[in-house]
Amino acid sequence: MKVKPITSIDTALRIYYSYPEIGNSEMRELFGSIGNSTAAKYKEAVKQEQVNQNVKTMQYHTVNTRVAYQVWGIDVDDLEKRRKHLKRLGLAG
Repeated sequence: MKVKPITSIDTALRIYYSYPEIGNSEMRELFGSIGNSTAAKYKEAVKQEQVNQNVKTMQYHTVNTRVAYQVWGIDVDDLEKRRKHLKRLGLAG
């Protein structure tokens, strides 16, 4: 699935580790300004994959964060490596 680029590595990692489930507000932090129809399209793709993986959510309007990142092609391990490298270069706080 093609999605907008993430707003920042730090934001993506904070959301991933802070929220077991995410909704529209976290998605707007992650991708910047996206409309309700885009958010619904992104979530629908995740919900289909959740059915395939038999992953349930606690709330109707949220999706599982781990599955969402998989569907949206956000590689947490790669982001962590990039963040460490930026820190070594003195480019991240």
